[in-house]
Amino acid sequence: MRNYVNGHWISPLKCAVAKKGRRACLHFYSQESQTGNQRNNGKLHLLIIIDDGGWRKLDKFIENFSHSDNPFTSVLIANRGEIACRIIRACRELGLSSVAVYAENDATSLFVEMADSAILLPGEQLAETYLNAEAIIAAAHASGAGAIHPGFGFLSERADFAQAVTSAGLVWVGPSPHAITSMGDKMTARIAMRAAGVPVIPGEEIEETDEQASFLAIQAASEIVGYPLLLKASAGGGGKGMRAVEHPDGLLEAAKGARREAITAFGDGRVYVERLLTGSRHIEIQVLADRHGNTIHLGERECSIQRRHQKVLEESPSSAVDAELREYMGKAAVAAAEAVDYEGAGTVEFLLSQSGEFFFLEMNTRIQVEHPITELVTGTDLVQQQLLIAAGNPISQSIMQRIPSGKTGLRMQGHAIEVRVYAENPATGFLPAIGPLQVFIAPEGPGVRLDTGVRQGDNITPNYDPMIAKLVVHAPDRDSAIRRMRVALHDFVILGCTTNINFLSDLLSHHEFVAGNTPTNFIDLHWAEGWSEELGEKGNLFFSAVSGVAESVGIHRKYRGSSDIGDGLAGGSIERGDPFNPFLSINRRLP
Repeated sequence: MRNYVNGHWISPLKCAVAKKGRRACLHFYSQESQTGNQRNNGKLHLLIIIDDGGWRKLDKFIENFSHSDNPFTSVLIANRGEIACRIIRACRELGLSSVAVYAENDATSLFVEMADSAILLPGEQLAETYLNAEAIIAAAHASGAGAIHPGFGFLSERADFAQAVTSAGLVWVGPSPHAITSMGDKMTARIAMRAAGVPVIPGEEIEETDEQASFLAIQAASEIVGYPLLLKASAGGGGKGMRAVEHPDGLLEAAKGARREAITAFGDGRVYVERLLTGSRHIEIQVLADRHGNTIHLGERECSIQRRHQKVLEESPSSAVDAELREYMGKAAVAAAEAVDYEGAGTVEFLLSQSGEFFFLEMNTRIQVEHPITELVTGTDLVQQQLLIAAGNPISQSIMQRIPSGKTGLRMQGHAIEVRVYAENPATGFLPAIGPLQVFIAPEGPGVRLDTGVRQGDNITPNYDPMIAKLVVHAPDRDSAIRRMRVALHDFVILGCTTNINFLSDLLSHHEFVAGNTPTNFIDLHWAEGWSEELGEKGNLFFSAVSGVAESVGIHRKYRGSSDIGDGLAGGSIERGDPFNPFLSINRRLP
């Protein structure tokens, strides 16, 4: 019998000591003898010692990883925060051990605590830590990890990192470097998709790298494409290097700004021109592909609600997509994936025009932030599928068997909505609003899911993206899902920093959103002068509730004796600018 605790094999004596210390231990055993690391038939049984000394027996089908084309039993997560926590949970359910890498300012983060083991990446800059491919690969070797999962962001769509991982003898949990390169450069992707017969937004690719030459080429392309148009960075993503141009007078300044931002963000100043499709919707199709010839889609997500070209709310299915259109778009997404020999989970993004035409936008060669809504409407764990496919396994039979005859994708059940809860102030143009999570009480209930990398007491800092959590609901239909999300947002209590929760509540209550009329310019269209919070009588009640919670958790005792007491607040117990001041979350003054 072999023993396993905290991600490492240990001796029976040490395991007994661990048990005496009331730590949970995992015992792997086989009914036949084992020699070294060899496991008979690739199948092990798992016994878990739990704190009360009881035993539970679980069958773990470890053969999915130990007897696959690319065997591994431990995964290093080259990421942080919420997505690192999500991957760790998937590893646990598959019987894999997890290794976290972390920067010094993440030493007390939740994902470090959750992982079986963790390795510090020395340095203060991102280039020294989460963008340091060499250090991450070295950490994988030092920890004994057999695979690296990149999550999203950071190095997840860097073909050179994927190649370095495989060259180091490790398994890359993602598509091939070729697929990443083909889809990572947007101009190259447009050309490839056009050749594969996938509809592409009318536009002109521009390969000029010289600044003046590129400006001349952009001007010439604008005369062909027409206005309004969109300038986009070829190597871009996340809304960076993107400018909408309504009139020729604004073209040169927009081109300079897009090029400058693209060079800063991606080191590549190439910018191309696309027609700006006004009133369109952002629809993306989730795909899964393996090396055994299977490529399927798992329906669509609508991600039209955006601010600064970044998604705020996503839902699945889309109110604008019927079964026939879903199959057409699904087949186009499958063709896009097959055109680059794709493996793993990926997302093909389209713009859906008011006329019902759809056009290829880009492909994200990684897991998406909004993947939970697809998981809920299809009953599929996408992160687990990533790990299984990376190990050389085909897409799970339980998924393939649910694809209707003659179709290329799964049926979707019910409706799911995800909102991104940010530490930001919608009233100031969605600027980040960092601070401590002095109170963090998440909503609960049937059909409510929270994906997060933080807990009460943590700080939202300027070091990383200010997303606090992804709140997700699932219900039988769209109206029920909207109601469920509104209740969940109402029940979500965050004190210590300003959030976008009240804005999200207003968004979900807007009559045009409820009616399903959600173009990509929805926020600009309905809050053209910006969003502001009307407190009124409800605000007074909320203020009273906040004050009560603050007193119950002792925030009011944090500071004493100040004479600078804010906008009319008597008593001198809370300073203006005090980060623990609960009144900061309601416009820094009494209603």
